[in-house]
Amino acid sequence: MCLAVPAKILEITGDKAIADFGGVKREVMVNLLANVKVGDYVIVHTGFAIETLDEREALETLKLWKEILQGS
Repeated sequence: MCLAVPAKILEITGDKAIADFGGVKREVMVNLLANVKVGDYVIVHTGFAIETLDEREALETLKLWKEILQGS
């Protein structure tokens, strides 16, 4: 099974960005998305931002991930 996780783009340099996965920051590739910008939420799979995501949906998904990881 493959997982894709929402993240918020904090900064972009060329094809790479720093993304916040609900408190954990990682470098991701954004070259698959034409119009991604700082502040956007994206779905990340294997280090690549593959789709932009509505903020409300992203925050709800991050909340659910947090609950799962805490065993709630």
